[in-house]
Amino acid sequence: MFRYKTKNLRSSLLFLLTIITSLMLVTTCGGNSDENSTSNQNQTVDKSNTTGLSDWELENGFGPVKKKLNLGPIDKSMASEGEKIFESKCASCHKLDERYVGPAQRDVLQRVTPEFFMNTVLNPDENLEKHPHSKKMLAEYMTKMTNQNVTLKDARALLEYFRILDEELKSKNKSN
Repeated sequence: MFRYKTKNLRSSLLFLLTIITSLMLVTTCGGNSDENSTSNQNQTVDKSNTTGLSDWELENGFGPVKKKLNLGPIDKSMASEGEKIFESKCASCHKLDERYVGPAQRDVLQRVTPEFFMNTVLNPDENLEKHPHSKKMLAEYMTKMTNQNVTLKDARALLEYFRILDEELKSKNKSN
């Protein structure tokens, strides 16, 4: 009789412990999606940014580009100039489709914003020092991106070149 009660008590405790553990998992793993952001009329502040950078810096890096670019249609003449600049200043470290000294660049605009791209080209040193994405790239490739003293006009031409490559890549992916 005593053995029966002990076994029954043990089963009940195990069942109770299972219920309590399940409840703890449900309440701690769930969560309200609003906890990660708060809304202040028209502005949403993302609380998930714990880098110490502003949301702008995190998305767009450090450099002279301080606001979203109004890109408009691709300027093919500027893109042609950008291709020449890429070949003369970037291709010694970057290939379009394969890892070289630095990462492959054909899909760069699918990885970073146009503003981040330009800020990195124009200001690689500060981005390598402060931005987590640039630091991650440095850790992965073990080579600092060299400051090529690219002008704002040249960086914009490079951006147009990569916008064409990005459009080609998107078209290719649609057809596959």
